Amino acid sequence: MDLDAFAELLTPRGQRALAEAVELVGTDPVAAATRLRRTYDAALTSAALTQAGLRERARAKFGEDARRMYFTPHGLEQSTRTEVAEHRARRLTRAGADTAPRGWDAPSHGPDTPQHRPDMPPHGPNTPPHGPASPSLGRGTPPHRPDATPHGPDAPSHGPDAPSHGPDAPSHGPDATPHGPDATPHGPDATPHGPASPSRGQNTPPGGPDAPLRGLGVAEVPPRRLRVVDACCGIGGDFLALARAGCTVVAVDTDPLTVAVARANAEALGLGDRVTVSVGDAAEVRPEEYDVLFADPARRTGRGRTFDPMAYSPPWPVVLDLASRASRACVKVAPGIPYEFIPAGAEAEWVSYKGEVKEAALWTGQETAGRRATLLPGGHTLTATGAEAPVGPAGRYVYEPDGAAIRAHLVGEVSEIVNGRLLDPMIAYITGDDPIDTPWASRYEIEDILPFSGKKLRAALRERQVGNVTIKKRGSAVDIERLRTDLRLNGEKSATIILTRILDKPSVIICDTSPPA
Repeated sequence: MDLDAFAELLTPRGQRALAEAVELVGTDPVAAATRLRRTYDAALTSAALTQAGLRERARAKFGEDARRMYFTPHGLEQSTRTEVAEHRARRLTRAGADTAPRGWDAPSHGPDTPQHRPDMPPHGPNTPPHGPASPSLGRGTPPHRPDATPHGPDAPSHGPDAPSHGPDAPSHGPDATPHGPDATPHGPDATPHGPASPSRGQNTPPGGPDAPLRGLGVAEVPPRRLRVVDACCGIGGDFLALARAGCTVVAVDTDPLTVAVARANAEALGLGDRVTVSVGDAAEVRPEEYDVLFADPARRTGRGRTFDPMAYSPPWPVVLDLASRASRACVKVAPGIPYEFIPAGAEAEWVSYKGEVKEAALWTGQETAGRRATLLPGGHTLTATGAEAPVGPAGRYVYEPDGAAIRAHLVGEVSEIVNGRLLDPMIAYITGDDPIDTPWASRYEIEDILPFSGKKLRAALRERQVGNVTIKKRGSAVDIERLRTDLRLNGEKSATIILTRILDKPSVIICDTSPPA
């Protein structure tokens, strides 16, 4: 779908084609295209069918709003789930526009940064990587992370706080692997700089949608309304939540089609009076002119998704520069961002939605700094206290911390909640003697712990009449699907088995053998 085809999709004729395409979702694609081609040309037919399919996929992220919104494939892939965007908007609006400005320095090794946890041993369960930061951030050479391979920040690791399968892998599920500082902001009544004019309308940039960005501003901003600049807006998932929370948003993206889609979304949801969308380079945004900077740099290249912040668009040094000049900032990043890229003085927050880690965000200008995990939809939050998990023998239960707590290196804090201890100092499985309910961990009752052997495991499960297993692993190189095939189970009961290391020995924990629900 190109810009011309999308523009036609917004016409009355295009809307009729889209409505017909929506009715055909789920039918044979060839038959659907043939039917639409009887009335519409090939370009409009393709655009309508593409958009109808994207709307159906988008319902998981946007709910009923997806029926009225517009998308691009990449825009939908990177867009923020509504519940997460609303959580961030609530944080921003609760903090208010009068938060004292704070700069965002390059990474350092001060006492408040994740790099230094004096209460934790080197390479321990909650220890963030040590070493100097990236040369592009002005601090020497990125360290070798003890929990990462040379193949990237999200490769399998050897610490309990590191994921086994990349930044977006779910922590739960049947086969899931647990995974200018001195700038003064303008007040609410200040006149923004830049060439925008009320006569052009909130969604029409000077010179048309493709005009170069020379300065962004919002005319006639209501008093006390937070003014936010969204420096890499994509299809608008985040600015929609900000606008609904009462903010006035100026949004920028480099791609004209994406800008057209984002502008159409603001209009479709009745937020066009609060949002201005323009084609422009994020590097040219002047964050000093706004109360808040929001940035969601693109994390895809021509070869697919990237986990290297230096390959983001805009690249990490540009993002850091924008944030350093903002009174307050929120930057969305991949959950697997290497700790050495987290600036000193920033709060890093990992968000889990229904047990699955969705994303991370870096906050500046807040009253707190350090590491935070948040669980949605419940809104539970956990911050670093310096708790260090002890290591000890297996108890009656094993606890699997939520992925957000693992990402945020808060396994010690979760261990404290359940009065537990680690089975292995390098693996994020906690054991305890008491059945403590907490949203921060899933609990399984231990039936047996065996040295790992496929033959012995198969015999133990057959003896228990287990025919269905949920397999979890952390710190194990065993191929789950191959193991499932080799077990050749046949029984009426179900069990959860955990493949892990206990004091560096490959082990399997058999849990919860019971009849199927």
